[in-house]
Amino acid sequence: MDILNAVVALANFVLIPAIAYGSQLALGALGVTLIYGILRFSNFAHGDTMAFGAMVTILVTWWFQSLGLSIAPLPTALLALPFGIAATALLLLGTDRVVYRFYRRQKAAPVILVIVSMGVMFIMNGLVRFIIGPNEQRFADGARFIISARDFKQMTGLREGLAIKASAGITVITAIIVVAVLFWFLNRTRTGKSMRAFSDNEDLALLSGINPERVVMYTWMIVAALATIAGVLYGLDKSFKPFTYFQLLLPIFASAIVGGLGNPLGAIAGGFVIAFSEVTVTYAWKKVLGYLLPESLEPSGLVQLMSTDYKFAVSFAILVIVLLFKPTGLFKGKAV
Repeated sequence: MDILNAVVALANFVLIPAIAYGSQLALGALGVTLIYGILRFSNFAHGDTMAFGAMVTILVTWWFQSLGLSIAPLPTALLALPFGIAATALLLLGTDRVVYRFYRRQKAAPVILVIVSMGVMFIMNGLVRFIIGPNEQRFADGARFIISARDFKQMTGLREGLAIKASAGITVITAIIVVAVLFWFLNRTRTGKSMRAFSDNEDLALLSGINPERVVMYTWMIVAALATIAGVLYGLDKSFKPFTYFQLLLPIFASAIVGGLGNPLGAIAGGFVIAFSEVTVTYAWKKVLGYLLPESLEPSGLVQLMSTDYKFAVSFAILVIVLLFKPTGLFKGKAV
């Protein structure tokens, strides 16, 4: 019985949160890896792109809620999501036309585009804070739990209750659908094949008659969708605060690099590696060990390797190790 309680506690505080967080990081890392693979630069504005998409979705959600529109028990934000994606796509296409296109035509070095993207990042960050404010915003409605701890205890008779948040379930299901659609698009459609050809060999793709501006446009539109969905899912699961998305840039880049920058499959794997590492290292193992060990060996402390305040340090440490020993990542992306 104690072993079952330990498994439930582990699922409650490590497995389920890490799977949900990993799904969010994977979607964010997919956007980073597509830009790197196709447009040849690391986009430091990606975290604030997520914040912008989430912000528009929140504003539309509040509007729908004021009109009494809902899709209960699902959150109203899912109804507002297409508006967030559309607004983010317009913003990214406008930014590309006004800013990035000039440097692309000048054949600027990737490091120049990275510096430019940092400027765009600060402008986007300021824009989001100006519109919605710097404080935490809550917009989740609908059912809170798929299964609550109390119901689980009543059903099983265990001392430990398993609680599965609705936002975690929605995150995982949405991530699976989005990834399946993206891989189908890249592998089965003419546009997707053009994007892959452009990524593999730009000169050969141009000789084959592929329109580079069309490839760039579709890339930004896909990135807008991925960033907005990732931003909204993170906001539903935790809460929305503009500065948090700036901080998320480190684990997202770590996910993309660990998996192999430029490799979509690697971005997904990297997202889960980073998420499980962060959650495992910052979790206090006292409760789980208390169930598994004899009473005489039960730990008195929290058995926490690192405080949750330092969880981004885990991403940084993994990133440094990968860059030192395997710079192409787990799935052989382009060397960083």
